[in-house]
Formats: sequence, C-alpha cells, structure tokens
Amino acid sequence: MRRGNSKVKLLVGAAIILFTLFQYYSKSEVNEFTGKTQHISLTPQEEVAIGLQSAPQMAQQHGGLYPDQNYQKFVDQVGRKLVNNTIAKKTNYNYDFHLLKDAETINAFALPGGQIFITYALFSKLENEDQLAGVLGHEIGHVVGRHSAERKQGLTQGLLSGVAVGFDPTTADGAAAIANMLNMSYGRDDELESDELGVKFMIDAGYNPKELIGVMEILKAAAGPNRTPERMSTHPDPENRIEKIKDAIDKYSK
Repeated sequence: MRRGNSKVKLLVGAAIILFTLFQYYSKSEVNEFTGKTQHISLTPQEEVAIGLQSAPQMAQQHGGLYPDQNYQKFVDQVGRKLVNNTIAKKTNYNYDFHLLKDAETINAFALPGGQIFITYALFSKLENEDQLAGVLGHEIGHVVGRHSAERKQGLTQGLLSGVAVGFDPTTADGAAAIANMLNMSYGRDDELESDELGVKFMIDAGYNPKELIGVMEILKAAAGPNRTPERMSTHPDPENRIEKIKDAIDKYSK
C-alpha cells in the first residue's frame, strides 16, 4: 500500500508541476515598450487599481508624506519631466510621485501602475536634480517593465507545491532553496533592467545619466561594509550595477 500511495503522490506532484508550467508559459506576451517576452498575470487596469489601493498603506508604513510641499513639488516636477519626455508617457499608467517622511530608511520603490515613492532619507542625500531623476527614472523603469505584474513568484510557488506533494522532504527542502535563489535572481534581473531603462529615460529627458552612478555610490555607502552578498539578495551588488550603468550610457548616448 505504501508503494501505491507513493506512486499516487508522485503523480499528483507531477501533475501540479505540469499544470504550473502550462499556466506560466501559456500567458506570455511581449512588452511593447521593452521588447521583452513576459508571463503577465495582471492587466494594466488591475496594476493601476492595486497601486492606488496600496499607496496609502505604503505611505503610512514610512511615517506618511513629507510635510514640505516645496520638496514634494520638486519631486513632482522631476517625475513629470521624465514621464513626459520618454516612452513612459505612452503607457496606460498615471504616474504619481510621493516623498515620504521616513528620515531613516534610504529607499525608493514603485507599486504596480505608476505609484512611485522616495523616502526623505534618500532624498536628503542626493546631490542634485540629475540624481533625483536617476532614482525616479529607475522606479519608472520598474513600472514600464511591468515587473510587479509578472508571474515569477507564482511559478516558483507552484513548482514548490508539486515537489512538496510528490517527493520526499529532503528533495522539497532542496527545491525550496533553488526556488529562493531563482526569485532573487529574477529580482536582480529586474533591477538591472530598471537601471538601463533609467539611463535611457534620463538621456531622453535631458538629464546627465552619469549621475545615476553617484546614486549607486550613495546606496553603497549606506549599505556599509556588511552589506548582503549579491547571491543572497534581490539587488545586484552596487559595483556590478555601476558597470552595467556605464554600458547603458555608452549604448544610449550614441
């Protein structure tokens, strides 16, 4: 009986894996703005709705919005200039830029559909308008690249479910480790693509793309000597990002 049960579990696990792969690869489309084939789980309208719904909570987690409206207007001005002079204007998203009150966390991030945030902690360390454009251009790149709409997490979770059902715990543990590494690799790929898009957006909007390297130096200094190794992080090492940014500058400045 045990052998029979094992066979049934193996078949069920294999079926889950096959179904996950079918679901993932049957929903592919080419991003018209990046040319990249993606496996998308959300429509642009759903991305916008999720972003708008999540934005107040994200702001609250960082102490709310920064009270100085002059700084907020400056962020809006740079963000609008980037959108209006790049392919971002042709997308189905309405971009909103938010300066967060958080003076401790050096960070910027984007929600699906065009909600973009930068903390005061990072904003205050930027040396000029071009560096702010680099930060916001990178985050616009995440939105244009539709990184939050892709089904990468669902793929690895589905594969893990199949392995957990059909195989022994040791195999499942190994698969979990592999899935975790895959998700981190996906994250690093998204960051590098957003860096490249950020460079292009800066050039198209008349900003100096070399200032994005200065942003990387700021992030590197903030992480300190004990920063997480690249292989264990969703973000590439700042030194690797700088090299890729230099390549993108050469590519789009010609």
